[in-house]
Amino acid sequence: MLFFRTLILAVACALASPSVTAQTKWRAAGNFAVEHTSSQAMNLFKEELEKGTGGKLIIDVFPAMQLGGAQENVAAVRAGTIQVVWVGMAFLTRTVPELEAISLPFQFTSREQAFRVVDGPIGKLIDQKMADKGLISLGYMELGARHVTNSKRPIKTVDDLKGLKIRLQPNETHLATFRALGANAVAMDIKELYSAMQQGVVDGQENPFSIIYASRYYEVQKYITNTGHFFDFISIIANRKAFQGLPAAQQKAVRDAMDAAIRYQRERAKIQEADSITEIQKRGMTYAPASPELTEGMRKATMGVVEDVKKRAGADLVNRVLAETAKAK
Repeated sequence: MLFFRTLILAVACALASPSVTAQTKWRAAGNFAVEHTSSQAMNLFKEELEKGTGGKLIIDVFPAMQLGGAQENVAAVRAGTIQVVWVGMAFLTRTVPELEAISLPFQFTSREQAFRVVDGPIGKLIDQKMADKGLISLGYMELGARHVTNSKRPIKTVDDLKGLKIRLQPNETHLATFRALGANAVAMDIKELYSAMQQGVVDGQENPFSIIYASRYYEVQKYITNTGHFFDFISIIANRKAFQGLPAAQQKAVRDAMDAAIRYQRERAKIQEADSITEIQKRGMTYAPASPELTEGMRKATMGVVEDVKKRAGADLVNRVLAETAKAK
């Protein structure tokens, strides 16, 4: 009888106590190629996270649009069917329009300046806006300076952009910028872009060198110019409910692991960007460096865009961002 009472008590205690082997599984999705530095960084995040939680929180990483396009992934994180997404920040601006305040044309003159702004008080303010929409910001990787490619002609003057059908991310600032330059701006998810250029649905697009190379756009584009008209970020976001449902120690482990991944990615991005422009030219694209006259012409043509952004993101925020940007030079 004593044996059975002891056995029942042991079973009851086991049922009442959390299992030492309890494990939480997350999924992270991205649209970047397996070879891209952000995908490599997410693999590092996975390793560091599982190490930091003793295997109690594991995350499966799905790059290269394995779980759908960028916009689909953002919707899935908001719904909670995916817990984490790493994505070009532009795909979040329709949910969090305040992000447009750090998406202005010719806003940043260097990656260092860009990260001083986004890692500082401005980044924290925008992160709160994301939290209000059910998203937890885990930080920002480098997507990089964006450059124009097309299949029609080299871009030597602003007039060369006029009439070109250029694919852009679904970001109102980006679209308004290219309309101001006289281009026919088309919003399109990245998963559709290669075939759209191949079939002549669009004449060109704009992306960092590393994306142009990794996505093999040199196969369907002829001309590239280092316009550097935007500096872009990769935003890493988590579903707020999923993140806040973790024990405090695991929340810290997520942030620590992501901090390590972001440091790794930003360092690698510098190298990959330089290597990519060399490889793009080797594969037949005609590279035309932007002249000072072209850059100044593009800058002047797009100066009015900031006023539109103030209407969507708030004038106070945009003015604060501009002040912080000037201070960060």
